[in-house]
Amino acid sequence: MSTTTAGYRLSAATGIHRGDRAYQQDQVQIIPHQRVPGSVMAVLADGMGGKSGGRKAADQVILTAQQIFERFAPTKDDTAEALKQLVLEAHLMIKLTAITSEEEPHSTVAAFIISPTRECHYVHAGDSRVYHFRGPEMVARTVDHSYVQRLVAEGSITEDEANNHPQSNLLTGCLGTHQDPPITIGHIARLEVGDSVLACSDGLWHYFTPRELGAIVHALPPREAGEMLVSKARQRARGGGDNLSLALIRVDPLS
Repeated sequence: MSTTTAGYRLSAATGIHRGDRAYQQDQVQIIPHQRVPGSVMAVLADGMGGKSGGRKAADQVILTAQQIFERFAPTKDDTAEALKQLVLEAHLMIKLTAITSEEEPHSTVAAFIISPTRECHYVHAGDSRVYHFRGPEMVARTVDHSYVQRLVAEGSITEDEANNHPQSNLLTGCLGTHQDPPITIGHIARLEVGDSVLACSDGLWHYFTPRELGAIVHALPPREAGEMLVSKARQRARGGGDNLSLALIRVDPLS
């Protein structure tokens, strides 16, 4: 997918794979704004809970994102507020789903909105991440709401140790739990030509350093970059891989 506006083009792609799990509980979508060219939302959800509970939760995140973005006016509305609303509304709907089913559906979320002025806001809850790259260099990434991330912040373990920690899948916050979800909003004042924004679930980022991610999203067009990331993650999982998903948008020159 690509959206062309004055002086640049947004090139985009999604990638998703079931990994070695019996069920696909990740969901991902990139949504161009219906009325405003150059405005786009990317949203990703990693569902958890029961055979179908996680998928229901992830589907609910995507549905909520679609509804919010449909009524969103990019030139008038507060983008950060829209993303906050996405987290709170999806959280509530997942909790309502739990009441009517035997499962305990939960989900992470990682989402971002790019405006026609190339401003970008992003939000996450759980351990699905949003990365910002300038060329091949990582500028920023979200900080996981997880037990091991807390240990890293305390200086108890390193980032490398966190990746292989036996409790690396324990979240301190996500959607659908009894507690209110964490809402961490990030902001990029202006995306430059050559910048990339990547949302991905832990089934993908677990297998890469930021340097590797940056090199791949910079060197290849988004569709090919997405295919390579999925392929390499599958190789490195060696038959023990989780569901994995990604949404990638890059600002490319028109020429």
